[in-house]
Amino acid sequence: MTTLTDRRTGILVAAWLFAFGLAGAEMTFAQGNIDFTKVEIKTTKIASNFYALDGAGGAIGVLTGPDGVFIVDSQYAPLTDKIVAAIKQISDGRIRFMVNTHVHPDHTGGNENLGKLGVTILSRDQLRMRLAGGQRPAPPIALPTITYNETTTVHMNGEDVRLIPMPVAHTDGDTLVYFPTANVLMTGDFYRSVGYPFPDRANGGSLKGLLDALQAVVDLAKPDTKIIPGHGEIVNKTAVAEHKAMAIVIRDRVAAMVKAGKTADEVVAAKPTADYDAKVPQAATTSERFLRAIHAELSAAK
Repeated sequence: MTTLTDRRTGILVAAWLFAFGLAGAEMTFAQGNIDFTKVEIKTTKIASNFYALDGAGGAIGVLTGPDGVFIVDSQYAPLTDKIVAAIKQISDGRIRFMVNTHVHPDHTGGNENLGKLGVTILSRDQLRMRLAGGQRPAPPIALPTITYNETTTVHMNGEDVRLIPMPVAHTDGDTLVYFPTANVLMTGDFYRSVGYPFPDRANGGSLKGLLDALQAVVDLAKPDTKIIPGHGEIVNKTAVAEHKAMAIVIRDRVAAMVKAGKTADEVVAAKPTADYDAKVPQAATTSERFLRAIHAELSAAK
């Protein structure tokens, strides 16, 4: 049975999605399709003390050990209790730090709940500013208390967790998180193994920065590094390199059409992604969304 609390939670999350320009696009919840009461958190062991959690929203990374727990991203607020319970199954449950990879609410929605639990939240400066601003600013307890704009290292549980800024990629506040001992990279949404790339221009993203971020992953990863995308299956560096190559091909096709004076509608109608569409799961980031983002960026640069 749906309770008043459930309805209020749904209204709040939908409002966050609207505020960040994601309603009806970024996550299926915007269409009312997520029943959080039925979401189960799946735990996958990646290394001796590193796990990935999947629920609804972006992937969560969990580093465990005697120094406490370090996590990557918080998914949606209604899932916090389930996420905390899953973490207690693989650790002593002392969540000390959480880093946000980017601002979108399927990665930051649980910040307030974790903040109330005493978790120290970290992020890029730009991400904090976006959470704190806008028409519906996040409450202070949900905001990162430690921010950075250069590579920052957190030393715990035998790991040197590297928080590597990826300027103006998916958004202007992206972070690539590297766990060198576990041999894991977490990208947030500048790389997703489902859908086309998406530079979110409304939140400061750019195609150029996104391509640079993908190259940074390829350069940093070893052949056996496990790359955990913001959404989708875990991959290796070859998959990321192929994703980047595809994006460049499509960018160049759109660039030629922009140079010829084609409108965004004309670019979409020409279907320059046709030879990739059957190979790329569409998910939230459709080919049309990608094409329009490229057209807007290239047109603005003319």
